[in-house]
Formats: sequence, C-alpha cells, structure tokens
Amino acid sequence: MNKATTLGELKKNGYVSKSIKDEIRQNLIKKIEAKENAFPGILGYEDSVIPDTERALLSRHNILFLGLRGQAKTRMARQMIQLLDEFIPVVSGSEINDDPFQPISRYALDLIEAHGDDTPISWLHRSQRYGEKLATPDVSVADLIGDIDPIKAANLKLSFADERVLHYGIIPRSNRCIFVINELPDLQARIQVSLFNILEEGDLQIRGFKLRLPLDVMFVFTANPEDYTNRGSIVTPLKDRIESQILTHYPKLMETSLAITEQEANIYEEQLDKVNISDLVKRLIEQVAFEARGSEFVDKKSGVSARLTIAAYENAVSSAERRAIINKEKKTQVWISDLIGIVPSITGKIELVYEGEQEGPYQVAFNLLEKSIRTIFGQYFPNPDTIKKKRGKDTIADENPYKSITRWFDSGNHLDTFFETRDEDKIQLLYKVDGLHALVKKYFKGANETETALLMEFVLHGLSAHSLISKKVLDGKIEFKDLMGSMLNMGSKSFSEEDLDDNDFN
Repeated sequence: MNKATTLGELKKNGYVSKSIKDEIRQNLIKKIEAKENAFPGILGYEDSVIPDTERALLSRHNILFLGLRGQAKTRMARQMIQLLDEFIPVVSGSEINDDPFQPISRYALDLIEAHGDDTPISWLHRSQRYGEKLATPDVSVADLIGDIDPIKAANLKLSFADERVLHYGIIPRSNRCIFVINELPDLQARIQVSLFNILEEGDLQIRGFKLRLPLDVMFVFTANPEDYTNRGSIVTPLKDRIESQILTHYPKLMETSLAITEQEANIYEEQLDKVNISDLVKRLIEQVAFEARGSEFVDKKSGVSARLTIAAYENAVSSAERRAIINKEKKTQVWISDLIGIVPSITGKIELVYEGEQEGPYQVAFNLLEKSIRTIFGQYFPNPDTIKKKRGKDTIADENPYKSITRWFDSGNHLDTFFETRDEDKIQLLYKVDGLHALVKKYFKGANETETALLMEFVLHGLSAHSLISKKVLDGKIEFKDLMGSMLNMGSKSFSEEDLDDNDFN
C-alpha cells in the first residue's frame, strides 16, 4: 500500500483501522501458521512461558510477567514490537497517535473538522510504538496520566477549563502502542488505582476534566515475587484487571544455560582470537549459578540472575586475556585458576541470608566455585567419593586411579601455580606431579596437549574439592599440598581473626 499523506488518500487506499491487540493477534497467527518463532533469542521458554504468552496475546489480554530477576521478563515485552504492523497512519501533529478514522483528542477532532479529507497524515514505525516505565516510589499520577500545563495555558491564552491546556502523561502518549511498567509492586498503591479505569474501560481522568479517551494500549507489567513482601504489592483490584499472569523461571537444563550465556556474553572478536575457552570451563561457570540457586547461604526469594554467568564468562575470558598480555603470549586458554577472576561477578549478583552474611560474600563465592568444581568433576573423572566408600573393603590398588597423585603430595611435595604464569611454565609444573598426565590420558586419549594440560589442572582442583589434597588461595598463587600435612600445620598454629583471609579455603 502506498503511504497516504492525507485522510482522503487513506480512504481511497482502503485502509482499515484495527486495535493494537487485534493487530498483534493477526500477526501472531501468521507467525504460528508459518512456524516462525515469535520470540527469537528467548531460550528455555519454548514449552512454558512462550506458549503461555502466545495464548494471552491471542486472547487479546494485558499481561503480567511474574518472576525473579534475570528471567527475560522485559525482553519478552520488547520483542512484542515485532508483532506490530510495520507502519500505522496517525493524524499529523497528534500527541497521542490519533487514528485518523477514530480520533479521540481535541486536537485531532478539531483538525479533521477543519480540513476534512485534506487532514495531513503521518506514518508511525513499529519501533516508535513502545513505551516503558520503571516503577519507582516517586512516580506520580501526572507522570503516567497527565496534568494541567500552566505554561501552555499562558502561551495559548486559554482558560484552565479548556481541554487544550492538558499535558498528557506517558500512558496517553502510548496510545496505539505497547506500554510496559516494570517492577509494578514498587508503584504506590494510590498510583496503581489510577490505572483501574484505563485497564477496564480504556478511560482516563485528569484533574476535574470530563474526559473520555478510549485509549488503545497493550499493557505489559513485570513484577518480582520478592517485591510482594519487601517493598510493596499489587493492589488486588488492579491485579484482577490484568487478564493473564505468566510465571517465568530460570533455565532448567545446563545446555539451555550454556546457550543463553554464549548468546548474551559481550566478547570482542580480538578476545576470541587470543583466548580459547573450553566446554569444561563454560560448564564450571554455569554450574556456579545452579549451585547458588540451591545454596543455604543465598536468598532464594531474591533469585540468582542469568547475568551472573554472563558477567562471569566475560571476566573469565578477560582474566586469561590479561595474563596473555602481561606475558606477551599470542594465544592462551582459560585455565581453572583463572576462575578466581570471576569471584567479583558472583559477589555482586547474589543476595545472602543471615548465615551467608556471617560467612562473608567472598567466602560464599569461593564455596560456590568449589561446589561447582566438585559437581562437574564427577562428569569427567571417577567420583572420588565412591572410592572413599570402598576403603576398608577388599579393594585392589587399580580401583583408586588417584593413588599415585595423592601419594606424590603425601611424600612432602607441593605445587604452586601462579595466576600470571606463562602457559609453557604451567604445563611443565603440572607434569611434575606423578601420575597426573597418565590419569588424564587414560580417560581422554584423544585430547591434545592444551586440553590435556587443562584437564590435569582440573584434576588437582577436583581432588581438592573432594578433600583428597589441600588447596589454598594465596596472594598471586594457588598452593596444592597433601591434606594431612596441611591440617597438622594448621593445628600447630593458633590463628587470630586477622590471619584468616576470605580467600583461604581447603
């Protein structure tokens, strides 16, 4: 259809007006029939949130996304823009995107009455048909609905009783648009009340004006269940007027979580050229979030955002990149020791309960990393816990694949791996441990030299996580020793609070 410039041309072209909810419904039907994904890039919701959302849109409902932080609630709302027509006609100069065939503002009504079919028409792109407001305690009715503008009244020399002195708020200006209110419970109850009529009858009230503006708005609200107790609540009559409440959730599978992090992490091409990050390291990072969501030290009501693993992934790559720059290496990989660099990504993304505060955020972060290593280790190598249970029974030496490694440490040997060690030097250090290379080759025959070295380091961290050897994080290095000797040394020394560092864990 050619873009009409006047109301008369629009009529000749046979344009038919439709509400925004009908518009979304029709375009969604087309996508479903064509087997197109209406929400590309939203992973893990294929069998839950997306079908629920599509049903709500087909029913022409306003929607409330209810879920913990970092569950793509706002992103789901923003993607609804793609379900709008590419362009719609509006009365030129209208503040509230008046439909030329169904004008509602005084400005549009007067303009059409004065010019008739010569009324100028503009075209609004779907990218301009989205409004978003973060609910904060200082949001007022005037912000959302509107108020009298005394400056406009003075400039136009109009009485305050004239409708033309009104300044429309963000909701009327979102007429024929998708409008999102994030963190709805943070909105004061009296402000929520102002939304009643708009949701039910499409009307709004500004001061004492007898307005009846049948707004055409698709409302999407987001809320966190934590807000219901900590900061505020959604008033019951408003919640009753929101037709569909959709529960969001965190990724249920490791593979989904990996895909989300890979998709969202902001890694430069030059970083990828210099730094290789293995599937093992990626899984360790993702497992940290899974461990945090089940940790007794982390507040489950607050949740653990997917942003944790995204930020951790970026920090892991940057840790390896920084080391390579210091050592003037052209290529490197993310070692297990580089994961110490993701601790700041963890501490800022988790809310601790009282017991967690007592432990301290850094200690909790290190514990989560250790639990991640412990969980993933059993997926790559025999579970040391199973071997421990066999002690005292009639077992043969071959049943303990770690015996030569632990014996090397028991003989008084120790291994210090520095954070800024060159890759070549680290590999040479790892080869000093008896049986370490042979163990990795036994279970990963096809691994190349780089992969083998990473797995060798992983074995040391895994044995430490299962309390078969000792590990201590010190300034600039990680120290591996035999477990018993380390415990005896600790027993022979009295520690003050100043001696105990958040970074020390066995």
